[in-house]
Amino acid sequence: MLVITLPVICILAVTFLFAGMYNRLVRDRMRTREAWSGVEVQLKRRSSLIPNLVETVRGYTGHEREVFEELSRARGALSGAAGPAAASAADVGLTRALGRLMAVAENYPQLQAARTFLQLQEELSDTEEKIAYARQFYNQNALAYNTRIQSFPGNQLAGWFHFEAVAFFAADETATQEVKVSFTAA
Repeated sequence: MLVITLPVICILAVTFLFAGMYNRLVRDRMRTREAWSGVEVQLKRRSSLIPNLVETVRGYTGHEREVFEELSRARGALSGAAGPAAASAADVGLTRALGRLMAVAENYPQLQAARTFLQLQEELSDTEEKIAYARQFYNQNALAYNTRIQSFPGNQLAGWFHFEAVAFFAADETATQEVKVSFTAA
């Protein structure tokens, strides 16, 4: 009886161990996906603010066509980006285009005093903070997930069940600086 019971207990223990590791990998992958959806929500929120911002600025600066076109292209690139790596690259372009738009707006004091513009820049500033938080939250989850699938024994299970590493949502050096949205008449 002992000869049969001991191997059965060992097999059950190993089975439960692997089931627990597998479930942890699945849970970490799902947390990472959920965190990425939070980043996407904030990027879309910022993207939806841009047309209103452009129209407000355009009302005061009708001849800045190049800046508006660049912003439109950057917004389209971000909308079409699939996954963290592509979204990260597209976000850099959008951040630069927004910076150029804000630089143009600085040249128009009446625009800086417009109530609509002030509300939009406040919403944009709030959204930039939310993007930074969502990016940090996603990257923390991506780190935990990637570490688990690359560490032993999780890497064995990850290989067998095709768990793939996820990309971090990285910003380049120019994108780490905040978009300047504070306009006070000097």
